[in-house]
Amino acid sequence: MADLSQKQILRLQQTLSPQQIQMIKLLELPTMQLEQRIKQEIEENPVLEEEEAKEREEGDDAPKEISVEEYLREDDTPSYKTKANNYSKDDRQLTPTISGGRSLHEYLIEQLGYKNLDEREMTLARFLVGSIDDDGYLRRDLEAVADDIAFMLGIDTDEDELEQVLYIIHELEPAGIGARDLQECLVLQLESLSGESRERQLAMRILTHYFDEFTKKHFEKLMARLGIDEDEFRGVMEEIMHLSPKPGNLYSEGGTDTIPYVTPDFVLDLHGGEFSLRLNSSGVPDVKVSKRYLDMLRSMSGRATTATEKETVQFVKGKIESAKWFISAIRQRHDTLMRTMTEILDYQREYFLSGDKSDLRPMILKDIAERTGLDVSTISRVVNSKYVQTHFGIILLKELFSEAMTTDDGGEVSSHEIKQILRDCIDGEDKRRPLKDETLMDILNAKGYRIARRTVAKYREMLGIPVARLRKEL
Repeated sequence: MADLSQKQILRLQQTLSPQQIQMIKLLELPTMQLEQRIKQEIEENPVLEEEEAKEREEGDDAPKEISVEEYLREDDTPSYKTKANNYSKDDRQLTPTISGGRSLHEYLIEQLGYKNLDEREMTLARFLVGSIDDDGYLRRDLEAVADDIAFMLGIDTDEDELEQVLYIIHELEPAGIGARDLQECLVLQLESLSGESRERQLAMRILTHYFDEFTKKHFEKLMARLGIDEDEFRGVMEEIMHLSPKPGNLYSEGGTDTIPYVTPDFVLDLHGGEFSLRLNSSGVPDVKVSKRYLDMLRSMSGRATTATEKETVQFVKGKIESAKWFISAIRQRHDTLMRTMTEILDYQREYFLSGDKSDLRPMILKDIAERTGLDVSTISRVVNSKYVQTHFGIILLKELFSEAMTTDDGGEVSSHEIKQILRDCIDGEDKRRPLKDETLMDILNAKGYRIARRTVAKYREMLGIPVARLRKEL
């Protein structure tokens, strides 16, 4: 029998409180999601209420920490606003407007109504349409869809039946909708075109029989297998290049789920060489603690006798504490964001003046963390998915950060500069003989940038540029 023993182990473990976790989540939220989060909190906490946007009086500085007891002692409810005090109603609206209209999925459902479908077919078709991504693809396996239909709708179906319904969806507009992969998407679009030509017939042969060679750009092999010359092959390729790899993007009637747009989190104005920075609070509600609930708590405190009355008092107190914490967290988020962006602006001042990426200094998260006194993880959360509107466009904050590269003369340059040289080299290359990564490395080394081939490949991939073989053109 094994010996049993007991021993004490001293271990340090940091556990985040629910409030800290919520604070982290608030910090990560971009402006549009913050607006939704505040409205959600207003719905869930009756003590919170929205107030009309108005500028705070000069010198009116709300206390950062207020207890329930202090609330009860106040004659008037103070207003703890969530917006920066340099925003007014007269400032321009920054949130892009989206025209009304049907979404892609609504448009597809509408078209199904014109098909001669029975109730079962329509139910299955609507479910399949709901499984289509915004770019127009059905990326889920039909067997998995059948399982979901059985679980959620109580309908027993199989892949064969769903395949027949999917054929009907493939007849809808935009052409290529509901495709399972790129090959099927392009074939569906080519089949939908009216008229028949030799180029179109050859394009269909390529997509159906030689798709692998097509994606790898083995043009000489394709011309040999089709028995055509370069001029005719160029016409065939034009037929294919007119097709869209993302059929969902072909629909543009105005649904909010089909139109991508960006709402800047910061607004940076430049006047006479001086910067003015503020948070974009357009659309973000101002919130305060409801005076009605405070009055209710005042009237009941000390006079609650029954168990129900005491429970009510505790409930209201809890909601007030929660509302107070939420307002304080929003203000802390504002301060942290402004503090971080102010240091980024100071660090990259030359870039924000010129808008020229060559003026970007090498900058990593640690540089801003040291300047602000905040943790690197906090800076990472601040810059994640945040944008700043400048006089030369809307910029993703993460794009301002880059590694430092050392040149032959010992100087430091931003990796943005290296990427720009790579882009210029590739834009100017002979597409019949694209530059390989080794050649790009030699070009950079000749310019004084000591860089390895694997680093060239990394930067090329970050730019979204494929390897030389896939950049080859006729």
